[in-house]
Order: sequence, then C-alpha cells, then structure tokens
Amino acid sequence: MMFWAAVVILPAAGAWTLIALLRRTRLARRLIDRPNERSLHATPTPRLGGIGLISCGLLAAAFAAGEALGAVFACAAALALLSAADDARSLPIEVRLPGHAVAALVAVLALAAPAPGEAGLGVPAALLAVVALVWMSNLFNFMDGADGLAGAMAAIGFAALAAGAWSAGDMALAAASAAIAAAALGFLGHNLPPAAVFLGDCGAVPLGFLAGALGGYGALHGAWPLWFPLLVFSPFIVDATLTVLRRLLRGERIWIAHRAHYYQRLVLAGWTHRRLLRAAIVLMLAVAASALVGMRTDAIVQCAILVFWALSYALLAVVLERRLGP
Repeated sequence: MMFWAAVVILPAAGAWTLIALLRRTRLARRLIDRPNERSLHATPTPRLGGIGLISCGLLAAAFAAGEALGAVFACAAALALLSAADDARSLPIEVRLPGHAVAALVAVLALAAPAPGEAGLGVPAALLAVVALVWMSNLFNFMDGADGLAGAMAAIGFAALAAGAWSAGDMALAAASAAIAAAALGFLGHNLPPAAVFLGDCGAVPLGFLAGALGGYGALHGAWPLWFPLLVFSPFIVDATLTVLRRLLRGERIWIAHRAHYYQRLVLAGWTHRRLLRAAIVLMLAVAASALVGMRTDAIVQCAILVFWALSYALLAVVLERRLGP
C-alpha cells in the first residue's frame, strides 16, 4: 500500500511544487507564451508546466516500473529535451519530426522485438506502429490549446491505463501509468482555467508519445485489446485526426499553427474555457469508463461499444460542423 501511495502522491506533489518554484524563476519569463492571432488566451503565460509534469512523472514511473519500460521512458525523456529546445528556440519541423521518428523507432524496436519462441511484429506492423507513435506525439501537442484540456486528458487517460493494467495483473504498467496520471493532476493545479502555466511542447509531445507507447505495450503483452487505449484517448485522437483530414482536403499546410480544431472553434464561438473543460471531462470519463467495462467482456459487447462511440463521434462532428460553420 505504501508503494502505491508513493506512486500517486509523490509525482503529484512533486509536479505541483516544481512548477510553483519554476513560476518564480527567470525561466518563466523566458518561456512566455504571448497571445497572437492563433491563440485562445489573452494574457502572456509561461509554458513550463511540462517540465514539472514530465520530470516528476517519468522519475516516478521509471522507479515504479523498473526495467520493463526503460526504453520507453528513455525515449520520452529524449523527446522532452528536444521539445524543451523547441519551446525555447522554435525549432523547425525538419529538426523536430525526425527526432520524433527516431524516438518512435527505438521504442518500437525495444518493445516489439521477438522473444525466444515468438514471432514479434512483422515489418509492416512495426512501421505502422512507428507512424502511429509519431502521430500520437504530435496530436497531443495539437490539442494543447485550451486551459486544462491536455492535463485532464492525461490524468483521465493514464488513470484508465493504470486501472486496465491493474485488472490484467501487469503491476509495472499499472504503476507507470498511475505515476504519469498523478503528475498530470499536479500540473492541473496550475493549469485549470484561468491557467497560470501552459504545458508547452516539453510536456505535450512526451505525453502523446507515452500514451501511444504504453497503450501499445499493453496490447503487445496481453493487458488489453488494441482498441482499448485508442478508445481511452479518442477525444484527442478524433478531434486531431478529423481536423488534419479536413485541412488536407482544403489544401492547407497542416504543419502551420491554426485555430481549426473543434475545441478551438467552440471557444471562438463563445464557449468559455471552463465550459469547454467541463464538457471535455464528461466525454473523457465516459469513454474511459466504457473502455474499462468493455475490455473484459465478450467480442459482441466490445463491438457494440466501439460502434456506439463511432456513431456518437460522427453525429457530434456533423452537429458541430453545422453549428460552427466552415
């Protein structure tokens, strides 16, 4: 019991405390996010929350999980350093994207290498996994644009992974996921509307990578079916993916910052950050709960859950497109 209390309490308290200290340093003034035509905020805000979240979350997760997930945490740490440089100096995409790809490739090679007597992932599946990890790393960053949104997705999403791994008997995966979720709660203490700090690329990119890597690890090791982590993080996956597809169809450059995500368009249409966060939390909790209920049921119930959410997202997208306009 003391172990699990430490896995939850220490990263949450550590992240909150470290961020509080960083807010009083010169770094807070250097890593300032100033409002521009693509922002949803009106006040200059330091983007250093990810430093506290990732450093405390990764330390606790690595301690709790041991060697089982060492390669994943090493890659996440490398992405955090690369993204911290991006926060400070705005690195070009020609530098960032190859870095994301290398981290994804290393993680896939480490997690999917065949054990003695096992086939492992084939080349096509491994390449698809690399692409998925790169996409997850970036989509979390795309969705980090409203107060509390990314922190809430991290807290709820990784808590759901922790619960799923616990029920499957994978204590290392459960502890690692719980540590990340707890650190996200500590960050949320500074990020709830009106946000005092933002996550920054240093936090958003590793969080997306960890969501994909830990979700894939659990699927490879039989902790849950592959659809489970996809459904848990579907509020971010669906918004980011539909937005990119819509922009591609319009011939827009998808790597240019914009305000075309559904959550951004809702705020521009008059929703407050608090209202958006409340609605998002309800959705996040609903998909997480249904995923946890469905992961141990038979195939018919699982299919029913997935069809329900597919139809719900489709209906929601149609309604939002009609109300928000092009």
